[in-house]
Amino acid sequence: TKIFFVLGGPGSGKGTQCARLVEEFGFAHFSAGDLLRGEVSSGSEEGKMIGDMIKEGKIVPGHITIGLLGKAISTTDAKAVLIDGFPRQLDQAGAFEKDVSD
Repeated sequence: TKIFFVLGGPGSGKGTQCARLVEEFGFAHFSAGDLLRGEVSSGSEEGKMIGDMIKEGKIVPGHITIGLLGKAISTTDAKAVLIDGFPRQLDQAGAFEKDVSD
């Protein structure tokens, strides 16, 4: 599976472009923010910790986001995956490659 990171500032159209690519080519699309909010909504222990960090204005550690992305990617058989809202720092891209990529 090919993985593409969709980068841009808030309101730059990442979600809009991802929706078009999903429709046109059948790619899977995962938003780091949506995955984090979903985990918070699940009520899991990790979700509670993420929720607390967000309320305190802290950045969720990269390894947590990477874990959620890895789980999400494992659920799809799409030929390509679009990820938006991640990485936020260069070291997160390296950690993602090490932990999730083939």
